[in-house]
Amino acid sequence: MSLETLKIVPLGGLGEFGMNCMAVQWKDDIVVIDAGLMFPEDDMLGVNIVVPDISFLTENREKVRGILLTHGHEDHIGGLPWILSELNVPVYGTEFTLTLVEGKLEEHKLLDDADLIEMLPGSSFELGPFRVSPLRVTHSLVDCVALAIRTPVGTIVHTGDFKIDLSSPDGHPFDLQSFAELGKEGVLLLMQDSTNVDRPGFTPGELAVLPRLDEIFARTERRLFFTCFSSSIHRIKLAMDLAHKHGRKVALIGRSMDNATEIAQDLGYIDPPPGLLIHSGQLKDMPPEKVCVLISGTQGEPMSALSRAAVDNHKHARIEAGDTVVFSSRVIPGNEKPIYNVIDHLYRRKARVIHDDGRSGLIHVSGHASQEELRLMINLLRPKYFIPVHGDYRHLTQHVEVAVGTGIPQQAMLVEDGEVIELTAGSMSKTGKVATGRVLIDSGSATEAVEEMIIRDRKHLSEGGLVLAIITIDKMTGRQQGAPEIVTRGFAVNEQAMATELRQTIAHTIESSSIEERRDWMLIKEKVRSDLKRQIQKSTGRRPMIMPVILEI
Repeated sequence: MSLETLKIVPLGGLGEFGMNCMAVQWKDDIVVIDAGLMFPEDDMLGVNIVVPDISFLTENREKVRGILLTHGHEDHIGGLPWILSELNVPVYGTEFTLTLVEGKLEEHKLLDDADLIEMLPGSSFELGPFRVSPLRVTHSLVDCVALAIRTPVGTIVHTGDFKIDLSSPDGHPFDLQSFAELGKEGVLLLMQDSTNVDRPGFTPGELAVLPRLDEIFARTERRLFFTCFSSSIHRIKLAMDLAHKHGRKVALIGRSMDNATEIAQDLGYIDPPPGLLIHSGQLKDMPPEKVCVLISGTQGEPMSALSRAAVDNHKHARIEAGDTVVFSSRVIPGNEKPIYNVIDHLYRRKARVIHDDGRSGLIHVSGHASQEELRLMINLLRPKYFIPVHGDYRHLTQHVEVAVGTGIPQQAMLVEDGEVIELTAGSMSKTGKVATGRVLIDSGSATEAVEEMIIRDRKHLSEGGLVLAIITIDKMTGRQQGAPEIVTRGFAVNEQAMATELRQTIAHTIESSSIEERRDWMLIKEKVRSDLKRQIQKSTGRRPMIMPVILEI
């Protein structure tokens, strides 16, 4: 690879949703954009989170100058504990983003060694040969930025997650002017969020939910339970404003809801009127028509506050007949079953549930740009080259078509994780591939990877069950002492008949082995495993995990 080109190396987020991470390299200097995670798929048993393989960064650790964060969602900051445990470099983010990062790093005992540096929208700073300019964008979270990075070959722009909202509830609208000025200055490469590329038109602004929510607050006669993503600070603020307007006190229930609201209050994004917030313990003493409960658990998480309240198992959140529960959020693909389980339980409590009632008006809006906003951004920046980011292969493909359709980029390229893009002032090309992939982090940890073999074993156990054969052998003679003990788990057969059959198989295996073989317990264990596997498959057609245990006496 030429040393006189700018290299773009995506390590995650191109070809999947989540795990966003991208390296930008000029000679001996690398900056990283975002450090996200993705949540495990159903077959990743016992896995807590999935993070990108950062072999490329660890192999070039002396060149990495820092990590730039576009915003504070988990798919952009959730992999930081893993990455910083391997590669302790400065982390740059806006005030709200870094506050979320601090809590995450403190939880994993990494905060004391972390170097967190605040960046301000509109204020540029130097990082090696790069000049970084954060630009204010709007999203479903507050304090989000796109990144304009001036490099020796030209300016590249990474949008992060965005939509164009000119009436954001926090008073910080999308900075159209700065993007237009950047376009006049000249943009070499635009890397743009592909999440909603399959949606025509414009994404509604956050205030678009206000009329319908106002109607719900006005018409609700008893308790109102309101659930949304705890990171949706705009939505939480709107709910508080409406509660105040309609004479309701607000109780916060759920750790994530409580933490996010506390941070937003500390940083001035939420400023509830005096006396609006009450402790959850006061709910039982309040008239039902005078309370609004902001509760976490919008995705039906099993131990969330809403899930427990739905089965009448929460200390303070009691949902009764006639209460209203509003889901002001989207269903994340894969979460349909737990969400509808919670909704079923709410109906059993005779609650009124509003999640997607088909009536006029919106109770939730997306935080990502639709097709017309994507085209508007391209028209503002007028980039020479274009790469779609953040999405499955189908989203990236469609996004290339949208970009080409504007007639502006000279070249639009579909890129996947690991592909190395070399960029000069007059060319863009793929020149190689680096190692990428998914690192599976075990439950209860953010820094301990799980080997693929362990996941295979867990899957094998979940599908086939376990057969444990405990065999006692005389160390001197190599003969069995007593009948083997057979233990089965998750293996539905006639246990007594199967145990008899397996004991006979073990006896035959040992008796047919030479004295020398019997004295080598590692060898005899493998022979027993092989013979038991053959016998079980012949008798039942099943393939459980088989574990012979040899006890020598």
